[in-house]
Amino acid sequence: MNQKAKDKKEIHFEEAFSRLEEILEHMNTDAVSIDKSLKLYEEADGLIRNCTERLNDAEQKIEIMIRTRNGECELGEDGKPLHENFSSQQMDKA
Repeated sequence: MNQKAKDKKEIHFEEAFSRLEEILEHMNTDAVSIDKSLKLYEEADGLIRNCTERLNDAEQKIEIMIRTRNGECELGEDGKPLHENFSSQQMDKA
């Protein structure tokens, strides 16, 4: 993994999410050139991938934590591991 990829990985989820909000607000409220829009879009794409990866990692950890004592994962009616759905509203309440 190169240094640039490591630096992107080091950003906290909350910081990445906040930066995404800034980018969206900037692109929606300001007159932005094509070149600047493309750079912002590329940055946002990387942040989205980072956030998605971190959320997937967190979901896997949560699924591991809800395993029963005999080591089997509790499954829902659909046969998939039980877990809580994530929403940004839940974070706002915390």
